[in-house]
Amino acid sequence: MIPSVLPTYNRAPLTFVKGEGAWLIEADGRRFLDLGAGIAVNALGHAHPALIEALSEQAHALWHTSNLYRIPQQEALADALVEATFADTVFFTNSGTESCELAVKMARKYWYEEGQADRTEIVAFSGSFHGRSSAGIAAAGSEKMTKGFGPLLPGFTHLEFGDHDALKAAVTDKTAAVLIEPVQGEGGIRPVPDHCLKGLRELCDETGALLIFDEVQCGMGRTGRLFAHEWAGIAPDIMMVAKGIGGGFPLGAVLASEKAASGMTAGTHGSTYGGNPLGCAVGLKVMEVMTAPGFLDGVSRRAAHLRQRLEGLVAEHPEVFTEVRGSGLMLGLVCKATNTDVMKAGYEAEILTVPAGDNVLRLLPPLTITEEEIGEAVSRLGRAASAVAA
Repeated sequence: MIPSVLPTYNRAPLTFVKGEGAWLIEADGRRFLDLGAGIAVNALGHAHPALIEALSEQAHALWHTSNLYRIPQQEALADALVEATFADTVFFTNSGTESCELAVKMARKYWYEEGQADRTEIVAFSGSFHGRSSAGIAAAGSEKMTKGFGPLLPGFTHLEFGDHDALKAAVTDKTAAVLIEPVQGEGGIRPVPDHCLKGLRELCDETGALLIFDEVQCGMGRTGRLFAHEWAGIAPDIMMVAKGIGGGFPLGAVLASEKAASGMTAGTHGSTYGGNPLGCAVGLKVMEVMTAPGFLDGVSRRAAHLRQRLEGLVAEHPEVFTEVRGSGLMLGLVCKATNTDVMKAGYEAEILTVPAGDNVLRLLPPLTITEEEIGEAVSRLGRAASAVAA
């Protein structure tokens, strides 16, 4: 008999009942160090007091009205995002998948309004992940995600990650946009070098194609800047955001320049829940914490410390790991052993990690993790590695 919850997940035999900062407490009382943070969602850790206060205060006042009316919390969060980024305007969603849907619509609608209705092609890359909607799986193009789901949304060209010559040839007068993650997450923690992002910006400027960054996983302080593309000193035309923006509350957004968003007029898009008072009250508090003086500098310091300790871990366990890669607190251990074996050994060592493509073990701890907790995390990863090697 089919279970009451649709069995689309291979769940670990763990049931967590409470969270505290970088820790999760299992129903049996065990304390796990969480280096997954809900797959980069709990950016400020579990039960952050400022987020609890913001959510509780808003919950006592107003939960939901719909976008038929003005929502002050939504406007305040949009203002904060516009002030802190390249964007002129923001649309709020509930997830990264929904952000992808809008980003695709926005790029194509821009060219339609420009009188080039046939300029619909979107260039994307191998190893990418943009959600599990029709547009998301079409953009990723992987057989694993698309098999059995009927005709895909057309209009996507897929290139090998890092193939610059193919990219230049692929961007034509039919290209509406180029869609890329500045740091691939699901694909195996693969950062796009700064010079490549700069070259991509130049290519889009030359051809007129819009540049879409998917910062759902690598954004919101994860790399030590508010958004990962800032390290390259360039900006996209459209950007997808989710995960960390709500600190654990379901929230996403699409940020855009005035030009890129010019086709999205009244009635062209909508969301029942997107930008509701609860979500935006929490998101605004997340922004306040992350943009406070010194916060992102602290993320970078802790990231450097974690990376140094992980390099030592790789050197101690060459039969299990081959290298560390990534940016900030978005790091990957490239495994010689099977990454899921290391992850499962971690359960016994009471540490949580996330598998990714290219046989990588993702480490996405809360941005608030302490140096002491980093030391404990590396020690537990060492115990997991020893168990795998035994």
